[in-house]
Amino acid sequence: MAPQHTPALPVLGSRKPSHRERVADALRAALIAGELRPGEVYSAPGLAARFGVSATPVREAMLDLAKEGLVDTVPNKGFRVTAVSEQQLDEYTHIRALIEIPTTAELARTADPVALEALRPVAREIVTSAAAGDLIAYVEADLRFHLGLLALAGNGHLVDVVRDLRRRSRLYGLTALVEQGRLEASAEEHLEILDALLARDEKAVRAVMTRHLGHVRGLWAAPRTDRED
Repeated sequence: MAPQHTPALPVLGSRKPSHRERVADALRAALIAGELRPGEVYSAPGLAARFGVSATPVREAMLDLAKEGLVDTVPNKGFRVTAVSEQQLDEYTHIRALIEIPTTAELARTADPVALEALRPVAREIVTSAAAGDLIAYVEADLRFHLGLLALAGNGHLVDVVRDLRRRSRLYGLTALVEQGRLEASAEEHLEILDALLARDEKAVRAVMTRHLGHVRGLWAAPRTDRED
């Protein structure tokens, strides 16, 4: 299993996230990556030990996740990760494609090259995390990259919608991709997206984004034989 940690996760904007928010971000990433399994009950002390933090921010963070519908509270036991159906995954991916592909392609004409280059360290972090098999860091960096790109379009509501869709998704196949040595290739597509944007090649951006989002459903979210429905 990938190393567990609570990384320093930058957020869009200048406000520094609280410890509770940082813990919530790490828990969301673990949930999206499939490291917190649907149907399984997790206690705050158990998760605190796993992530190397105290139980209080974990309990508070899990209550935040419960409000988002990502987990359910189980009295006197902890929190149960909510399951996501195949149909829901299809719907989330479809909506993301409708929003992200044309919005990102349009940035080939409108985005400031300096702002695009500022995302290159994040894209490289995605590749590094993939090579290390660190799924939580991978998911967090991937989130920052794509939301950072969308933010360049200047529509905050659009960014919020995609953030919510990504939180509700599950990338159950990430571990298998790491074991097969295929995650790095997908990670490198983030650099390919940046290069196409900087080249002002709208057609290439659309093609790479279409291929990239196709992985979400076609590879990452592929059904698992041990999945609990």
